[in-house]
Amino acid sequence: MKRRTLLAVTAASIAALATPTLAETSWPERPVRILVSFPPGGSSDLVARLLSEKLSDALGQQFVVENKPGAAGTVAATALQTAEPDGHTFMLSNLTPFNVAPIRFPDTPYDPIADFDHITYIGTVNLALFVSPELNIDTLEAMIDAAQAEPEKYEYGSSGVGSWGHVMAEHFQNVTDTELFHVPYKGSGPMRLDFRSGVVPAIFDAVPQNLPSVQEGTAVALAVSATERLSSLPDVPTFSELGYDVVAENWLGVSAPAGVPDEIKAKLDAALVEAMASEDVVAQFDSWGLVRAPKESAEFSDYVASQLEQWTPLVQSALK
Repeated sequence: MKRRTLLAVTAASIAALATPTLAETSWPERPVRILVSFPPGGSSDLVARLLSEKLSDALGQQFVVENKPGAAGTVAATALQTAEPDGHTFMLSNLTPFNVAPIRFPDTPYDPIADFDHITYIGTVNLALFVSPELNIDTLEAMIDAAQAEPEKYEYGSSGVGSWGHVMAEHFQNVTDTELFHVPYKGSGPMRLDFRSGVVPAIFDAVPQNLPSVQEGTAVALAVSATERLSSLPDVPTFSELGYDVVAENWLGVSAPAGVPDEIKAKLDAALVEAMASEDVVAQFDSWGLVRAPKESAEFSDYVASQLEQWTPLVQSALK
């Protein structure tokens, strides 16, 4: 009896040694999708494309960015929720579909916490008010004075109704007693095209994708929503230092449908952490003004939940 037991234990041990873990061999088995909830050209898209190249090299399969814009990011988030949790569909997750849309749309078909595995926190980007040089306005106070003098004369663009740019623009108007005219777009890319061509004279948008316009002189940044000045825009004041309580950050991360095996999540997280530590990615993130702060997966999930609570009153106020 003892001999049979010993043989069984030995056989099981040999089998365990001979069978590599899922994380070591079988994943990824085919190309992996990274969903992006906005059209090409926004901060989520830029980050997704940069990291997808690193992941493709590190993990031996193509990581393909798939833009699925629409309905304040819920199109992409719903596609993620309903995807098979086999580690071949992820999302470059961000504030709008997980912390803004569920408040704006009570019938959003997913729970932003329970229905997803929030795996890797990437960092945050900040928003700024950019105006066209044609306005001849180069300070926030001058913009406020002009808007107060002629309510609804000045148009501003956002990446869509209910986007963080729209929410913060409405909040900005509340705290400055101004009235601007909202022109919503289906993403930051189309909005910036119209901004550059003079169709809209002002935009509330994330900093990274607008830095080239600032550097070439086709956009003027009046204030940023960060708690302190950004290294990428050191001469631009924060709204706070000018006396206005307009503080907002758009977090970026990588999320999956709930139920992805722990081995896959651990392997993906390790590859992302390594990619984000590489010199070229660090340099690119710094040039975009993307602020990094390491978080464990559990911390990231708690952060998403806390952001939902923080944005609830802002969204409700903006959409009254």
